[in-house]
Amino acid sequence: MLRLQTPLPERYTSASEDELASMIGAAKAALGSRVFILGHHYQRDEVMRWADARGDSFGLSRIAAGQGDASYIVFCGVHFMAESADVLTGDHQQVLLPDLNAGCSMADMADIDQVEEAWDELGRVIDVDGLIPVTYMNSAAALKAFVGRHGGAVCTSSNARAVLTWALDRSQGGGGGERVLFFPDQHLGRNTGFELGYGADDMRVWNPRLALGGLTDREVKESTLLLWKGHCSVHQRFRPAHVEAFRASYPDGIVMVHPECAHDVVEMGDVTGSTDAIIRAVAAAPPGSVIGVATEIHLVNRLNNESPDKTVLCLDPLVCPCSTMSRIDPQHLAWVLEGLVDGEVRNRIVVDPETTEWAKVALERMLAIT
Repeated sequence: MLRLQTPLPERYTSASEDELASMIGAAKAALGSRVFILGHHYQRDEVMRWADARGDSFGLSRIAAGQGDASYIVFCGVHFMAESADVLTGDHQQVLLPDLNAGCSMADMADIDQVEEAWDELGRVIDVDGLIPVTYMNSAAALKAFVGRHGGAVCTSSNARAVLTWALDRSQGGGGGERVLFFPDQHLGRNTGFELGYGADDMRVWNPRLALGGLTDREVKESTLLLWKGHCSVHQRFRPAHVEAFRASYPDGIVMVHPECAHDVVEMGDVTGSTDAIIRAVAAAPPGSVIGVATEIHLVNRLNNESPDKTVLCLDPLVCPCSTMSRIDPQHLAWVLEGLVDGEVRNRIVVDPETTEWAKVALERMLAIT
């Protein structure tokens, strides 16, 4: 998805690290409680140091909603996260994304036009009244609204099992369905499906670039989980060979894997869980542990730096930064904050009222389920 970020003035691009820190610190002090800065776990340290709260995408959006005194929420993350914050925050609050080019490759792999087309195609083969759409939190607000309108829900990597169980359990007041359309991450859907006891034959990948997702009518009818062909560009890098190499070097080491990784990698992990689950697992590991983690490098490095009694390593020796998340830098943060000091709101993210309404429905369903 194309997003256009205006080039920054030379004042910011030529500034030194110390000069940028001075700009950000002065602007933050001038704005006081009117601004609240959110830092996603994958942010670089020189940005994260300014965050008033750090966490995962949905957790940060909920924190933002609780900051009633803050007129401005600066989300150091990516586009879909800022959208979720705008959906959940009050009308008196404005959400800003420091760099409009900070997107999410996974979220961009499923857009509303593709999903609506898939829904129509499926409707010619099956009764879509028995099809429950579930979208991962890593998706645009328009997709969250789509599932809200069609009786589905949003899920996170930590509650995907509960949401899929809800969607497929027809015994609970007739509110379930015969099958689920899960997007945009096929790996989270597949790993959750296996966790629930479904087999490979129960799951089919839906390729939005092919007619009927590249499936036959029979394959659609025989499937329980239709998994959108999408993935995280970071987590798909991890392969079984990375785990094998780590275990060869550290036979007593602990392997922790994010569920956005491919299933053959997840099968080899000692711990599989969301970003927050990995953080908790690292904290709970015995002193002296060597831990290999399959997730984004900024988080891995931070876990290592904040765990002096343990060694935390990235399983990919070539490291794996989230290139779009990394677009948020001190230069853009300083530019946005100084704009607010001058009375100019830059890079505001706005979700229209109808999309907001239905996206909230999908999010509230998720919260009711979990």
